[in-house]
Amino acid sequence: MGPMRDDVAPAPRGGRLTTGEVARRLGVAPTTIRSWDRRYGLGPTVRSEGRHRRWAPKDVARLEQMCALTATGLPPAEAARLVREEGTLPASPHRASSTPSSPPRTPVSSRAGSGLRLGDVRQECKGVARAALRLDAGALDELLTTAIEEHGMVMAWTDVIMPTLQAVGRKWQGSGERYAEVEHFLSWHVSGALRRHTPPVADRPGATTVLACVPAENHTLPLEVLSAALAERGLPVRMFGGALPVESLVAAVNRTGPAAVGLWSQTRATASRPLAQHVAAIQWGVRGARRTPVVLTLGPGWAGQAVTGAPHPPGLAEAVRTVESVVLG
Repeated sequence: MGPMRDDVAPAPRGGRLTTGEVARRLGVAPTTIRSWDRRYGLGPTVRSEGRHRRWAPKDVARLEQMCALTATGLPPAEAARLVREEGTLPASPHRASSTPSSPPRTPVSSRAGSGLRLGDVRQECKGVARAALRLDAGALDELLTTAIEEHGMVMAWTDVIMPTLQAVGRKWQGSGERYAEVEHFLSWHVSGALRRHTPPVADRPGATTVLACVPAENHTLPLEVLSAALAERGLPVRMFGGALPVESLVAAVNRTGPAAVGLWSQTRATASRPLAQHVAAIQWGVRGARRTPVVLTLGPGWAGQAVTGAPHPPGLAEAVRTVESVVLG
């Protein structure tokens, strides 16, 4: 028998929700909810005809508690045991419990479901944070994919991905090296999601954008999302990643003849005004119709280091609009 597609079944009656609706409400992947049902007996108390899962408010409350417990780092099996011991969960109609009875324990408390100081953010941020803290690759990939497909690259980055990355970074900085694995795990999966959702774009002479980190700079993720956002709009991009040597950057500009060049610097120590001026002066094209690229100084490292004629967009949306205006005229 194939998996139950209870997220696409007919609308529930009596205020009961489908698995897809519950997943969106809690900010987790539907596959995670189904897995908790199958493995730990955290299923709904009632199923519709055809065995579609239908979640009542008290069922959703159990899942909310499960989310809160796993977000603290508690293993899912242990979190499920604590939820069951609260006395709110009846025996599953399709799974016998294999966990021995034990004295009740006090559930572990957590912040608003994520363990991170997220602040006033979209619900999706909490789901992404929970999946990252659990090191749940499947759920994280599914949540990132949903965010990008539903909101587009710019909004997914600005409203969902970046706030979560910032929260994880703060957690890491405030906890020594304890959460380094979470930050690396989340960044890796964000990078993968961006590449999976970057459509191929045909070259158009004179319309290419070259993106590179300045020498000694290796923070590539912001450039990766800019590359994906430009491709989403049908604008050709050449992405060269981290710490591109000066000679290689000059060679890339000469060989591609770009309309725009984006140079990313995370810190003031790596930003170089002479480098930006040098790139802006490179000429390409046939004699008598030589052109120079528009250089965009990207990232916080350029703050306070204005380069004449080089726009410094403060965010992703502004960077995309600047490149569009340069390429499309």
